[in-house]
Amino acid sequence: MNDQGDTGSGTKNGKIKEMPALYSFSKILADYLFSIIILLLLSPFLLILAVVIRLSGKGPVIYTQDRIGKDGKPFSIYKFRSMVYDAEKGEPFLSASGDERVTRTGRFLRKYRLDEIPNFINVLKGEMSIVGPRPERLFFINQIIKSAPQYIELHKVKPGITSWGQVKYGYASSVDGMIKRLDYDLFYLKNRSTWFDLKIIILTIGTVLKGKGI
Repeated sequence: MNDQGDTGSGTKNGKIKEMPALYSFSKILADYLFSIIILLLLSPFLLILAVVIRLSGKGPVIYTQDRIGKDGKPFSIYKFRSMVYDAEKGEPFLSASGDERVTRTGRFLRKYRLDEIPNFINVLKGEMSIVGPRPERLFFINQIIKSAPQYIELHKVKPGITSWGQVKYGYASSVDGMIKRLDYDLFYLKNRSTWFDLKIIILTIGTVLKGKGI
């Protein structure tokens, strides 16, 4: 990977890479197998997490939120609840470091990205992939495309649990941040490969172990 690719620069005018059938098949197969293995291996730990979250306050253990997926189709993403019940009222707004809506348990979950483990259910439902651009809400997408219409290119693939933009830029707590992260995700679309996916997964594991979530 060259420096230009690491920064995500110079990607806006490139062509989205058409993927070989073998890569597409192997990616789908890996998504399903890895998701099943993860959920089975972590099931005792997930049960403990569910009890802790339930005791942390009012609200469901797992909450759903509408996101936009491949081909612009909406779907409900699953996550462990990390905020107080009914935290968002009125116009949607993004969470950031120090957000008072995040519970004490939620801060731990987010630090190690444990709140995203239920995303593997979305993978098994065929709505997400393990590696791919993170899905966003339509409310924010409508704002992004006013300044960066190329964002729509991300809807040509399934959204992912982790992404090149996620490991290189990190969590975007504003629309401006989403736009800055976009270059990395466009670079991924133009350079997808099994090895690139594996690199992203390895970097994600490092991020989780170091507790570099929000």
